[in-house]
Amino acid sequence: MNPRLGCGAAIFDTDGNLLLVRRLREPEAGCWGLPGGKVEWLEETQVAVRREVREELGVAIELTGLICISELIDTTHALHWIAPVYGAKIISGEPRLLKPQALSAVDWFSLDQLPEPLTIATRQMLENLQRSSLAATTG
Repeated sequence: MNPRLGCGAAIFDTDGNLLLVRRLREPEAGCWGLPGGKVEWLEETQVAVRREVREELGVAIELTGLICISELIDTTHALHWIAPVYGAKIISGEPRLLKPQALSAVDWFSLDQLPEPLTIATRQMLENLQRSSLAATTG
């Protein structure tokens, strides 16, 4: 089995709150995570993440940069996902659930009051942001 390619968006509002969705499907069903999904054949990851967010939440986003490359290896479910995670902001629309078969909730969270459990990609993104912030203040 080969690794699969996904993508995610760390969408922040002007107050620094993070937009998260609660997954209904495996992998990581029941976890809160970043909106995103599968990259289609011959689709650039930046195009894919904007498409996935529009399809899931009905909003248009602007990407602000690559935060990290997330990797999920789950031997129990024979899964291996690689996913670039982009920083983003909403440029039009209000987030709402458009895929109730895949997601059960969408909400904004302060970084110091995040829900549990979080997906691996979300935790990896947060760790990367923390390292970047620490490096900026010490470097």
